[in-house]
Amino acid sequence: MVNITLSVPEDIKKEMEKFPEINWSVIAREAIKRRIFLLRKFREFTKDSELTEEDTIRLGSELNKSLRKRHEK
Repeated sequence: MVNITLSVPEDIKKEMEKFPEINWSVIAREAIKRRIFLLRKFREFTKDSELTEEDTIRLGSELNKSLRKRHEK
C-alpha cells in the first residue's frame, strides 16, 4: 500500500481530534473508493452520449430553473 498526504483546514482537523477513536485514514480511503466507483458509473453511463458539454450545461441550467420554480410555489 502506498501513502498519500492529505491536507485539511485547521478547523476540520480540530473537529477530527474530537473523535480520536475514528481511524480517519479508513474514512478517507472509503471516500476515495466511493468517488472512484461513482466516476466509473458516470463514465459508463455517458460513454455513448452525443451530448456536448454545452448541451449538458444548458440542460442543467434548465433543470435548476424548473426546480427553483417548483419550490417557490
